[in-house]
Amino acid sequence: MSHSNEHNNKTLAIIGGGAAGFFLAINAKEMMPELDVTIFEQQKKVLAKVEISGGGRCNCTNTFAEVTDLKQVYPRGAQLLKRLFKQFSPADAYRWFETHGVPLTVQEDQCVFPEAQDSHAIIDCFLHEAKKHNVHLCLGTKIEDPEALLQEFDYVAVTIGGTPHKAGCVPSLFTFTIPDKGLTALQGLVVPHTLVGIPSTSFRSQGALLITHWGMSGPAILRLSSYGARHLAEQGYASPLRINWTGETDAEAVRLHIIYLINQNAQRLIDNLHPYDLQTRLWTYLLSKVELQGKRCNELGKKGINRLVELLTNDTYTISGRSPYKDEFVTCGGIPLDEVNKQTLESKQTPNLFYAGEVLDIDGVTGGFNFQAAWTTAYAVAKGITKK
Repeated sequence: MSHSNEHNNKTLAIIGGGAAGFFLAINAKEMMPELDVTIFEQQKKVLAKVEISGGGRCNCTNTFAEVTDLKQVYPRGAQLLKRLFKQFSPADAYRWFETHGVPLTVQEDQCVFPEAQDSHAIIDCFLHEAKKHNVHLCLGTKIEDPEALLQEFDYVAVTIGGTPHKAGCVPSLFTFTIPDKGLTALQGLVVPHTLVGIPSTSFRSQGALLITHWGMSGPAILRLSSYGARHLAEQGYASPLRINWTGETDAEAVRLHIIYLINQNAQRLIDNLHPYDLQTRLWTYLLSKVELQGKRCNELGKKGINRLVELLTNDTYTISGRSPYKDEFVTCGGIPLDEVNKQTLESKQTPNLFYAGEVLDIDGVTGGFNFQAAWTTAYAVAKGITKK
């Protein structure tokens, strides 16, 4: 058919002007310049979450160098992402930003940030690229029914992020409120190596733990909140919490270490021992929990040693609520993954309707993993649309 291209241009509506929405728009235009793309955003401002993420620095991906199994970092969606990473991997994302004028830098913990240490490096890049490719922006426009848009547009992509009010969506990155004045008096203290878990479940996590004025935070806790997101929601965020302050998985090894320390320091006060480099304030607080402060090492006896080992490896607290982590709201839940095509993320029920980003039932732990999921799913949708 020899229609002039004028009337033949395909149109794409993207609902949601966040990370996934912009990435999808730009990549779709790069793959198919003649595609007409419009982003609808219900707020008056785009990319708001990108701006505040990573403390305003935007932890945009991760090297994945320390990830041996995607399930470690994606409590939900690991299988699908494993497949989609073949289309667009973390290394591809790294390259994409660098070739689009955002130099990146890798931290020791494998988190990747813009070299500028400022989320605006990424926002400016997205806005610049969107403008360059003539992506239309409609701000302050709420789309209630994505399917209805298919009457006006050839393709519709939903990239509205996690919606806390949607059925089946529950928060997944949050800190724990723990009503323990002795503990919260230690606010600001970081314990680099801990093992944390929810008793009578299989949810476990490890890493640094931060004591806050309301309870606990830090990577170990955030990861645990992600793994246990559904369970904790069902419990109304009231749950026991178990902490191993030594980071050592073998309780017997801890026992032997404690016995060794006690034998070496028989005459000294137990208060002056600092097993596992625990800070003085924390150690004093822990000893007060088992009423052992002020005792000499040689007065402990077998019972005292047992109490000490139990305290270090199996300390328990009560979670009484959750606080959002910074302002980053990540949800667990969303469009079930068996309802979309595994390659293109097109809805199986509604042809030409696609989903990308956190609106899908995919969520990652903290460390750049949620953004990587956004880039990868958005790219897969862009590719799926241009193939059609």
